Amino acid sequence: MKNFNYLILLLFIGNSFMASAQNGKQKKADRLYQDLAYIEAVDVYKELIEKDFNTTYNQSKLGDSYLKLSSPENAVFYYAEAVKDTSISPEYYFKYAQALRGVKRYDESKEWLKKYSTAGKNKAEVDELLSKDIADFKIKDNYTLDKVAFNSGYSDFGAYEHDGVTYIVSARDGGMSKKNKVYSWNGEPFLDIYQLGANSETVSSVAGDINTVLHEGPLAITKDGKYMYFTRNNYLNNKEGKKLKDETNNLKLYRATNNNNSWGDIMELPFNDNGYSVGNPSLSSDGTILYFVSDMPNGFGGADLYKVEIMENNMFGNPVNLGTKINTSLDESFPFMAKDSILYFSSNGHAGFGLMDIFKVDLSKEASEVTNIGEPINSNLDDFAYFQKEESNLGYFASNRAGGSGSDDIYGFNLLKILILKGQVTDKVNGDPIPNATVRLFTPDNKQLAFIETDIDGNYEQEINRNMKYPIEAKHIEYKEMTGLVDSNNTDDVEELIYNIQLDPIEDVEYLAEINNIYFDFDKSNIRPDAAKELDKLVNLMTGKYPDLVIKIGSHTDKRGSDQYNVGLAERRAISTYDYLVANGIAPERINAHEGFGEREPAIACDLCSKKEHQLNRRSMFSVVKMK
Repeated sequence: MKNFNYLILLLFIGNSFMASAQNGKQKKADRLYQDLAYIEAVDVYKELIEKDFNTTYNQSKLGDSYLKLSSPENAVFYYAEAVKDTSISPEYYFKYAQALRGVKRYDESKEWLKKYSTAGKNKAEVDELLSKDIADFKIKDNYTLDKVAFNSGYSDFGAYEHDGVTYIVSARDGGMSKKNKVYSWNGEPFLDIYQLGANSETVSSVAGDINTVLHEGPLAITKDGKYMYFTRNNYLNNKEGKKLKDETNNLKLYRATNNNNSWGDIMELPFNDNGYSVGNPSLSSDGTILYFVSDMPNGFGGADLYKVEIMENNMFGNPVNLGTKINTSLDESFPFMAKDSILYFSSNGHAGFGLMDIFKVDLSKEASEVTNIGEPINSNLDDFAYFQKEESNLGYFASNRAGGSGSDDIYGFNLLKILILKGQVTDKVNGDPIPNATVRLFTPDNKQLAFIETDIDGNYEQEINRNMKYPIEAKHIEYKEMTGLVDSNNTDDVEELIYNIQLDPIEDVEYLAEINNIYFDFDKSNIRPDAAKELDKLVNLMTGKYPDLVIKIGSHTDKRGSDQYNVGLAERRAISTYDYLVANGIAPERINAHEGFGEREPAIACDLCSKKEHQLNRRSMFSVVKMK
């Protein structure tokens, strides 16, 4: 008994020791995560899961770590396990949905967004995400992508061009002396700003006092080349500034002055703060507004986009949040203001293809909506740091998509001018334009893209993407429907794609001429005045719109009288109809036949017919033999 109690005591002490050890590991993992050392944190969280310690919590933190490392395939694995615990915070439904989007499992992502929506948090924002379909982003701006020669095996992004010099932000080990210093977030050296001249592939550290032992970049340069605005960790005059409460070093915006192509006289912008981060500068085309990103208080969540007025004498206005149309409860970053007031930015809060996507909005138009600029710029991973050269459709962006040289890579793009599909809808018989015809264009998966009505000259036009095939359909009430396929492949060198459409008229003379039936009085074959008006419409159709139209005439009687008598009466009515048309200019050879059918083909089949029904059966009818 004593031995048994002794063993129990040893076991208790052993368990207590093991629990204490795991608690220590848990604190270490959380501290690493808090310090943004995600790569190291991943290893410790995995050890804790192997020991079945705080399993759900550590699975969720592994998912968080992998999402921070832009590895959604790993995040999905651990979130999938964590959300099996029904007591987990609904916030993880949203994070799981976000990770699923990063691996292109869009339908599953929406299901978890719906579960998150039931929790009631950020409902309007989530409802907007749910309302968007990935297919909506397929028909957007037309870009072609090019590889650039200056990527390294490390993170490269933020390409920016000014006066023929290309500046980039890179973690390559060629800036400050930091061979043994790496950023714990991703295990790479700290970022510096580099440059390469026009027609040069030689990358060198930017001259002057910009780069330090911490992070620098991205940047923006004034049009006159005098000033560079750039992002840097809180570091000035070779001294690291005060850290945040969690011991991380926040970002700030600085301005450097160009002195003979060397950047110096570094000054900190006045709206920086030790309590939050400010970075990613972009200038308006006139240089009077600075756009940037910040997680300053009273934003809408995560990082938001702001603007501030640049005044004379190194003075700045008060930062202004760009509002809820642009900013979400997640992160918006990397603003770029194009010369036409189009603001490009990256976000993981607006509906997109994956993690961070690039969006645009026209700030000159109050009603302009934020739009995803689509593939191929955006992918299922992170796409950011959009930049377009002045007076050019060429530019750069960055992505961590598969197939790159490093963790983030720079890609060149050519924003092709909008491709306009245009054409004319005409009558196949006479070549006349058809106004008010409807033209419908469809996406390759047969969702309606556009519904267009032709103008008075039968013309239509619609913006489309290049390198696609679009089903097309044209209709008009007087013509047969036409379907076809518009192929916009191999159109990079053109701005207009012509697709003319010819429609066959329906073979219904009475409908085309818009005539009422040709009726006769009882036991008569003469052309009544009301019938003459209708026959005149047929004459106009045959002499004007369709001068090669060939028809035949069929005439009928009511049921009164003998069959033989009615055949003769019908034939006289056919002859009267024929004679009227010939007398009014229709060549006899254009009337293929004029037959009398008696009572054999009544319009109204009746035995005891009313007076009205008898009248409807006493008629001449027309049919098309040949249109041309």
